[in-house]
Amino acid sequence: MEDKITVAGIEWESIVDGPGIRTAVFVQGCPHRCPGCHNQHTWAFEGGSAVGVSEIVEKMKLNPLIKGLTLTGGEPFAQAGVCASLAREARSAGYGVYAYTGYVYEELLQLSRNDDAVRALLGAIDTLIDGPFVEAQKTLELPFRGSANQRVIQLRV
Repeated sequence: MEDKITVAGIEWESIVDGPGIRTAVFVQGCPHRCPGCHNQHTWAFEGGSAVGVSEIVEKMKLNPLIKGLTLTGGEPFAQAGVCASLAREARSAGYGVYAYTGYVYEELLQLSRNDDAVRALLGAIDTLIDGPFVEAQKTLELPFRGSANQRVIQLRV
C-alpha cells in the first residue's frame, strides 16, 4: 500500500518556496498557529486531501522545469514519516528538497532522539527553513523567509 500524505494543496510550479521552479506541497495540520500566518487554512488537522507520494513525484517528472520539492504547510514534521518518504523519493528522482518548519532546528534534534520519523525527515531534506513566523519580525527582504528570526540551514551540501 502506497504512502499517502494529507495535503491542504500543492503548487506545482512555485518560485517563492526555494530556489528555481519547485513543487511546493502544503501539508494539512499545524500545531504552531503563528499569528499572522498566511497559510491559516492549513492549521486544522482535519480535512485536506490524501495524495500518494509516488503520484506527486511522477507528476513532478512530467515538467522538466521543476528543480526541487518544498515541504511546507502546515507543519511537515507533524506528518514526518510520510514527508520523509516523499523527500526520499524526490531525492532519488534527482530533486533537491527544502522543508519549512515552525520548530527550531535544535528542537527537532531533541525530538529526533525519540522519534524515528522526525530523524528520517531530517535525514532526507537538503535545506531546512526553521522557526515560527513572527509577525513583529516580518520581512520581504530575506529570500525564502517570512520573518527575520527564521534561519536557512543546509543539512546536505
